Amino acid sequence: MWVHLHGLAWETNMEVRFAVAKIGKYASRESGDTLEMIERPHGGLSMVLVDGQRSGHSAKAISNVVARKAVQLLSEGVRDGAAARAAHDYLFTYRKGKVSATLNILSVDTRSKTLVVSRNNPAPVIIHTKEQGCYLIDEPSSVVGVNRNVKPGITEIPLTPETLIVVYTDGLQHAGSISGSNPFDPQTLVIEMLEEGVLDPQQIVDRLLDHAIGLEKGRPGDDISVMAVAVTDKQGDETRRLNGRLPLYD
Repeated sequence: MWVHLHGLAWETNMEVRFAVAKIGKYASRESGDTLEMIERPHGGLSMVLVDGQRSGHSAKAISNVVARKAVQLLSEGVRDGAAARAAHDYLFTYRKGKVSATLNILSVDTRSKTLVVSRNNPAPVIIHTKEQGCYLIDEPSSVVGVNRNVKPGITEIPLTPETLIVVYTDGLQHAGSISGSNPFDPQTLVIEMLEEGVLDPQQIVDRLLDHAIGLEKGRPGDDISVMAVAVTDKQGDETRRLNGRLPLYD
């Protein structure tokens, strides 16, 4: 599945684009990763990506619970960090601290004119800005659901052209580890694409996912999800556009 928004209205000559690509574990019809998106009541968008413990139906049930709670609160104007903490508290209470999930919230906040990254996920987040180049947010981070006092890591980045953020679940990071392939370094591939002049989120998530699937020899050993947000010069009108693709199975 992929999602792409084009033409976010802004008072400057910029727009925000985003895309998502995800695939389930091989031979599992249901992905344990859940993606939700919501328009923020004070302007902008939030994307919530949750990876439930294990895979398949049980993991999907966990990730749905966390994603729904976060989206509900974001839609009511709750700040990202508070929404993440509340989603953790809800899962901790609902499953008595016995199951975990990773949680990322990636927001375009037009009121503060920033991109907000909320992270409860050991997997790093890739950031690129025109001023600082490409770097990682990789400080230690706790998953939600199992420890009582858990807080997200929050990073705010100004909405400026040539900014890129890539968020992913651990299935991308660990691709190829079981098959004995060389370890996958998503940041290196992102840097290569940027050096080629690629800033289109759809191309970025597709190439990252395709590379991971190749390392897994076409049979992913875990659910893989990757999403990217880029700030670019405005290339269209003021119309917001959303596209999607969802393969169907028997």
